[in-house]
Amino acid sequence: MKRKKILFLQDNAPAHKSITTMAKINDLRLQLLPHPPYSPDLAPSDYYLFPNLKRWLINKKFNSREEIIDAAEEYFADLSENYFSDGIKKLENRWHKCIDLKGDYIE
Repeated sequence: MKRKKILFLQDNAPAHKSITTMAKINDLRLQLLPHPPYSPDLAPSDYYLFPNLKRWLINKKFNSREEIIDAAEEYFADLSENYFSDGIKKLENRWHKCIDLKGDYIE
C-alpha cells in the first residue's frame, strides 16, 4: 500500500524550531514547509474560524458570561464537518500566496 506524503506546516516560533521538535519531525518523515514568522494569513482560526464567528455574533446581545459560552458552544456544535475541512482546504492556496509575497499580508 502506498503512503500519502504528509506535509507539515507550523509557524517559526522558537518552540517549534527546537532541536527536540525538529528531531521528531525528521523521525516522522514529515516534509516541513517554509513558513514566514507568525502570519495570521496562515492560521485557519484567524482567516476562517473567528471571522465567521464574529459575523454570526453581530447584533446578538448577552446578559451573562454563561450566555456567551452557551451561544459559542451552540454555534460550533451546529457546524458541519465540511465547514472545518473547507477552512483547512483554503490553507494550501493561502500558503502559496503568502510564500509568493515573501510573508507579506495576503489581505
